[in-house]
Amino acid sequence: MSKYCATEDNSIRIEEMNPTFLFTWKGTRTEAEEAYHCHDIVELAFVMSGTGKYRIEGQVYEVGEGDLLLFKPGIHHQALYVPEAEIPATEFFVGFCDVQLPGREPGDVPLPGGGYILHTSGELRQKIFRICSSMEAESAVCWQGRYHMLKAYLMQLLLLVLKEQSPPPQAMQGYSFDSVNKKYVVEQIVSYFEDHYSDKISLDTIAENMYLSPFYISKIFKSETGDTPIRHLINIRLERARELLLQGREMSVQEVAAAVGYDDSVHLLHVPGNLIE
Repeated sequence: MSKYCATEDNSIRIEEMNPTFLFTWKGTRTEAEEAYHCHDIVELAFVMSGTGKYRIEGQVYEVGEGDLLLFKPGIHHQALYVPEAEIPATEFFVGFCDVQLPGREPGDVPLPGGGYILHTSGELRQKIFRICSSMEAESAVCWQGRYHMLKAYLMQLLLLVLKEQSPPPQAMQGYSFDSVNKKYVVEQIVSYFEDHYSDKISLDTIAENMYLSPFYISKIFKSETGDTPIRHLINIRLERARELLLQGREMSVQEVAAAVGYDDSVHLLHVPGNLIE
């Protein structure tokens, strides 16, 4: 298979990456697409949450959160509705054209392995989720530079896809670079809990700030710690409440509850040590 990015200095020729941005669309799959169809443009879809299925060139594929699908011109596809899915797929679509990569046909943007679906995880998934969220926000605002902002985000998406197929870069001698992975995400959430346990915290707020879906955060947090994010936050709050009570300060139960982020003292009935009767 020829290398699309090969040049004398083994880098992607950016000047040849000049796509025309066409549209974005985001939605949750509640019914199948009406027709099994193809386009004369390139369509990219990113599953932001949930699960679903696609019929692509006569074969049905299961897709889930973090999957990126790329349909080149002439590729027949159809999004299917999956009524038994616990969480229906929420997808973000980007349409574009005028892509010409070295040594490839117009509109031919390859995925690793030559298929239609790229399964992402870790840092790559987080970056794509962040770009899609930014494109969604930019699409909702009408201003003079909107098209160019959306095109810039599209360029980032395409370069991330192409980067996945490039040889891993060699690290500079004497330096090490740690990638953003599940452990890092969990550490950031725990650190946030410890610093902000007295604030009003929701899983949706954390997910929005980290450009990840609530479902994905819950899944990786439980896989790394054995506990849910909210349960971990509750444990931190109860431990802080216990520390305040042991300090012997003249604080009412309601004041202690407020100090650890609760509106009602009923949350402190099970503080470790049975300090509250």
